[in-house]
Amino acid sequence: MSTTTLLLPGSTSAQGQQITLGVMGGGQLGRMFVHAAQAMGYFTAVLDPDVASPAGLVSHYHIQTAYDDEQGLAQLMQRCDAITTEFENVPAPALMTLGAHRPVAPAAQCVAVAQDRVKEKALFVDVARAHPGQAVFPAPYAAIDTPELLAAVPADLLPGILKTARMGYDGKGQVRVRTREELAAAWDQLGRVPCVLEKMLALTTECSVIVARSANGDCVNFPVQRNLHRDGILAVTEVFEGNLPPALADKAVAAAKFIAAHLGYVGVLCVEFFVVDDGSADGALVVNEMAPRPHNSGHYTQNACTVSQFELQVRAMTGLPLGQPRLHSAATMLNLLGDLWFGADGQQRTPAWDQVLALPGTHLHLYGKLDARAGRKMGHLNITAATPEQARATALQACAVLGLPAF
Repeated sequence: MSTTTLLLPGSTSAQGQQITLGVMGGGQLGRMFVHAAQAMGYFTAVLDPDVASPAGLVSHYHIQTAYDDEQGLAQLMQRCDAITTEFENVPAPALMTLGAHRPVAPAAQCVAVAQDRVKEKALFVDVARAHPGQAVFPAPYAAIDTPELLAAVPADLLPGILKTARMGYDGKGQVRVRTREELAAAWDQLGRVPCVLEKMLALTTECSVIVARSANGDCVNFPVQRNLHRDGILAVTEVFEGNLPPALADKAVAAAKFIAAHLGYVGVLCVEFFVVDDGSADGALVVNEMAPRPHNSGHYTQNACTVSQFELQVRAMTGLPLGQPRLHSAATMLNLLGDLWFGADGQQRTPAWDQVLALPGTHLHLYGKLDARAGRKMGHLNITAATPEQARATALQACAVLGLPAF
């Protein structure tokens, strides 16, 4: 079902039950979506196989099955008036099944594109060619899924980064290669699955744009987010007016909206970009990848904007007006990984949240995960302030308390 029916908060369906919103996936993004939906008066249902999933623990209903389980999908359809997903690797056929009976936002075909780097990059090229005055292309690349294509890789794509076409996230499924010999070895290492080789560029900045688009084509955006990754995982996001040169920021926002419109997208979409050194004063913009859902780099919206990315997802899937979000405070977001729960001696501990929350403008969000592990996303810390300098200074103080590296 491609259209979205108006589902008013707190209302009841034709069957006499409370309007219920479903989410495929029970991780932290699902949890924060559930909180936003419930705050607006909706009932929620989560489908996730984990008995202790963060979203399942706080939802009205938790359907504990695999994502492609027919009975589980049938239960979700029976319970829900509209359905979304919290991560892009939910099986697209399952979303297609749901979409035949209920409004699903984003639609299965949009999620399917984001699941495959080859399709994703082809989409970016198509969109860029359709908007030559504001074109933003991906890095030069080649698709590799046969020995013949491996041998035919142009020499000017090396050095590069070989990435699996599917199931890669947070830096997983990626190998840096400098020579043809290293490229061949890397493809063997990755199991000779379909891959994309991207030319390595001189990056100066990483950034992202989050947009929300409704079924009637209205599209709004948050400000451009400037991001810092460590070991392939987002570590810091800074958002304030002027965090990117205005021309680049405008171009990134326009490119993200072009992509959403090209897909006929409904819901929240994050598009990640690189700023590369091309010899100009501001650098050039390159589109990297997209996430068909709320995104880690948008968590600051919970405390720094008039509406959060999670509420916008609720609004988009229920047919409510989106409204253009406004940034009311400069913000810095720190990702909190499971490493923080272990001291130098390897013993588990509780981080000094009392000291962190004594700092002005700090907002702690923990995800309810029961086991802390190195590299596991356990929460995030939003810091808001009147100025970017104040937000950064407080964030650096929080890093010192928690033992995080400065930035």
